[in-house]
Amino acid sequence: MTIPRALGLARPGSATIRHVAAFCALLLIALLVNATRVQVVQSGSLDDNPANRRQAIARFGQPRGDIMVDGRPVTGSRDTGEQLRHERTYRNGPLYAPVTGYASQVYGTTLLENAEDDILSGTDPMLAPLPLWNDVSRTRNPGGQVRTTIRAAAQQAAYAGLGGKKGAVAAVEPSTGKILALVSTPSYDPERLSGTSASVARSWASLNASADKPMLNRAIRQTYPPGSTFKVVTAAAALDSGTVTDLDADTKSPAPYTLPGTSTRLTNEVEGCKNASLRYAFEWSCNTVFAKLGADTGLSDMLGTAENFGFNDGGLKIPSSVAASNFDTSMDSAQLALSSIGQYDTRATPLQMAMVAAAVANGGSVESPQLVDETTTDDGDVVRKTGTSSLHRAMNPATAMQLRELMTGVVEEGTGGNAAIPGATVGGKTGTAQHGIDNSGTPYAWFISWAQKSGEAQPSVAVAVVVEDAAADRGDISGGGSAAPVAKAVMEAVLAGS
Repeated sequence: MTIPRALGLARPGSATIRHVAAFCALLLIALLVNATRVQVVQSGSLDDNPANRRQAIARFGQPRGDIMVDGRPVTGSRDTGEQLRHERTYRNGPLYAPVTGYASQVYGTTLLENAEDDILSGTDPMLAPLPLWNDVSRTRNPGGQVRTTIRAAAQQAAYAGLGGKKGAVAAVEPSTGKILALVSTPSYDPERLSGTSASVARSWASLNASADKPMLNRAIRQTYPPGSTFKVVTAAAALDSGTVTDLDADTKSPAPYTLPGTSTRLTNEVEGCKNASLRYAFEWSCNTVFAKLGADTGLSDMLGTAENFGFNDGGLKIPSSVAASNFDTSMDSAQLALSSIGQYDTRATPLQMAMVAAAVANGGSVESPQLVDETTTDDGDVVRKTGTSSLHRAMNPATAMQLRELMTGVVEEGTGGNAAIPGATVGGKTGTAQHGIDNSGTPYAWFISWAQKSGEAQPSVAVAVVVEDAAADRGDISGGGSAAPVAKAVMEAVLAGS
């Protein structure tokens, strides 16, 4: 059929068709570029956009993997049937809260729930049966398991020993760095933060408003003046540097001792500290002897030894991050003297002081502390195994042997008698740390120790205990009275299971 030209219509020319085709091709290219930009370049930001609930729905669409203690789960999941379907549950929540942390639909994750989130949530690519399997199948693996190094009996002994008082316990295996107990009290039940109901918000507000700070992990996130327990570090520095060469020689230490460059006089709580030997001063915790020893040893050697034990390390992870323990890098002689008895600005976490005791028990070597033994798939295939690694050599092996002798003397003849265990060799060091304005606060009671079962080749456990609100009159508080019995209970639990 021919269209009459009179109608004003003309057959399109080839140039017009090419223009239209080119324009359509340009639109197609623009569409492909935009799709690529959205799906590749902007995918991360879109996934993380708070308005995008697909990630959260997928995250809680399946049960979370479990955290294990002694081969048994201390966590679980509850199917609510709601949009954010599976809520986290906890067995003995307050007991294990300093280990697990919480996993909340509203408030996120902390501690192991955070550090091992990829394994627990099933997003770690190592959980996939084949490389890139999840990218191809667009599926999520079942959550894996995190098997901790915690010993249930030691954890329970530490928790019961503190009895609800403000304080913390850290226990490690000296030869490997495995953390056997990690307790902080008062504690809380992480399950209170699971779900999206109004009660979760009320629990969050209540826990954060509490003056007792139950969500503070005092074992790894709180630093305290270590008091006389720091004298282990000072003794190591003095022996390694040659400031002291004989444990039983006169140290030529006056009592009271006037801090260098000041008129401030330092005194002791016990008699017999004037010119006392290092052995006597260690067993009975003579402040004057150790303050003078620190000043005589000098800042360089004191700082080097403290850092070799782990002080000033801001990168320590277990795998949760650990607050850095502090020993000042710049001090005058008076400040150094006070720091050498665990006062002034010297501060330490209970885990750090457990590492100090462990270094003595382990021949001077500080092993990297670890809370995770291994991670596995949901059916038990190992994904990652945590190996043992040394962080530092804190002191010479000969010095470590001398300190083992000194710490044993504290328990057998000195201030740490409450930690003695029949059938075992126990070494310890008591501490009472002053704090507050003009030292007006109730002193912190400390005890650090290690224990070796009769017939065993090496110590099995090293412990640090701090009690913030020891139930005693201020003048009667001591690490030996308030903290040593807790350490004893933890050591007995570990020895009984070894």
